[in-house]
Amino acid sequence: MAKKSFPLRINEQVIAAMQRWADDDLRSLNAQIEFVLRDALVKSGRVKLIQKVVTDVEMQTLEDGDNDQEET
Repeated sequence: MAKKSFPLRINEQVIAAMQRWADDDLRSLNAQIEFVLRDALVKSGRVKLIQKVVTDVEMQTLEDGDNDQEET
């Protein structure tokens, strides 16, 4: 997966909190920010997680809408 650089302006206190969280999880700050963004995208249903170990996500199409929900 290709990565793209993106300048990010963010509050110092937020960066400090993210750095502490990254340190706790043994990740770099950049990897932690990407993890949090990816997790939010998956939880909001904007993308599908292909594999938990891999950082790639798959764009969800309209046809995929609610197919992941179990029928009762």
